[in-house]
Amino acid sequence: MDKSANQSTDMATSTADGTAGASDRTDGKNAQNHVPGRKDVASEATAYAQTRSATTVSQLAVSASGLLEHPLGAEPGKPGDRSKFYFEQHTRLSDSARGLGRGGARYGRTGVIHTPHGDIRTPSFVPVATQATMKGVLPETMKSLGAQCLLSNAFHLFERPGEDVLDEAGGLARFENWDGPTFTDSGGFQVLSLGAGFKKTLAMDVTGMKSDDVIAPGRERKAFVDEDGVTFKSPLDGSRHRFSAEISMGIQHKIGADIMFAFDELTTLMNTRGYQERSVERTFRWARRCVAEHQRLTEARVGKPYQALYGVVQGANYEDLRRRAASEIASLDFDGVGIGGAIEKRVIGDTCAWICDEMPESRPRHVLGIAAVDDIFACVENGGDTFDCVAPARCARNGAIYTRDGRYNIKRAANKRDFGPLEEGCDCYTCTHYSRAYVDHLLRAHEINGATLATIHNERFFIRLLDDIRDSIDGGYFDEFRDATLARYYAHGSKG
Repeated sequence: MDKSANQSTDMATSTADGTAGASDRTDGKNAQNHVPGRKDVASEATAYAQTRSATTVSQLAVSASGLLEHPLGAEPGKPGDRSKFYFEQHTRLSDSARGLGRGGARYGRTGVIHTPHGDIRTPSFVPVATQATMKGVLPETMKSLGAQCLLSNAFHLFERPGEDVLDEAGGLARFENWDGPTFTDSGGFQVLSLGAGFKKTLAMDVTGMKSDDVIAPGRERKAFVDEDGVTFKSPLDGSRHRFSAEISMGIQHKIGADIMFAFDELTTLMNTRGYQERSVERTFRWARRCVAEHQRLTEARVGKPYQALYGVVQGANYEDLRRRAASEIASLDFDGVGIGGAIEKRVIGDTCAWICDEMPESRPRHVLGIAAVDDIFACVENGGDTFDCVAPARCARNGAIYTRDGRYNIKRAANKRDFGPLEEGCDCYTCTHYSRAYVDHLLRAHEINGATLATIHNERFFIRLLDDIRDSIDGGYFDEFRDATLARYYAHGSKG
């Protein structure tokens, strides 16, 4: 996957790096001068994290190094205790005339996902640490930003350092020094990105276009799907590899994340209806194999904490296919559901509602690859519990900054002498220590600290957005908060 890499972004937008067309915002300058001295951002951010965030998984046994020594439900000689993973629903949105589910149902809710490595309060944003790290940002800093969990990519970790290394290290959380829950995706996104060549974005205008041999311009097809699995060329060295339901499960079990995803085939919106139908059925057959292999490995790998497995619902924009896929996935012994695939913006809320209509409410729902602000609200309202996307970090590295007043390009001339923060009122480490002018300078000079500082802010923006949405549901003012937030964010026509 990086399924988190914009599986379900605005299909009318062709790029996701946030640099082209991003609106420039120069209002609200800070009168205070934030000119910094020469500092080591990484070490100072770590110190800041240690003083700002003292809690996370206080009820669990933690070693002196901050790593979890004894995750819940792990006993020597015994399979992982499945009862240590479950979802607890708190507040649900009331049904209304605008509800997209059956009978006006609105499936948005708050709750807690309990995992062996700690709890995740939902709705929640899940930052993407693709290769067991956020690019340029330490785990301690991510914790200080309010991140509750991280998602890594099984395909990339399979390529390097290899799943055996993570298994020997004690699992993903210990390997990356993260003392909280972790996710891994199955590698399904790479099936598409290597096969169709669209890399990290599926955003495209597909009006009048249908093809089962879709390939991005100038790209080579490197993945080939058959009934048993996928054969692909490594983008690193061109070597040939094979992924299947069983292989993906074996890799993810060794990586050791709290939440894993079943191996699926991600199609594009350009595939024909016939191919979408065949793909949905193939993904269901793979899902059954994933469940069987997951159960076998859980019993065989004793002494490990239980790893939850989510099934993935595909079906593109077709309501009947989404409902069929959701019903099929619901019939299997999954712990949760992933809402995946390329989805047009106009039906993103409907798609979540169709799926939730067919799903038991006891299962948490993860929306793969969402980071547009209006899409997040639509998906939360219609049942999304957790969300991941690489866009905040990738946009940051290219100079696109998210704020409550929209997204802007820090590398605009107006910011060269702007000594205010990236966003007025933001409590992140970057905004409380550094100026727009400084971040602009670092990014223009291609200094690593520039990407670090911009990423810190963007990740905090999305973590806080989901935290605020959660509070609005519990507080009974979600509709008002949604309308006010979207009106402010898109007042200047900002993308994302």
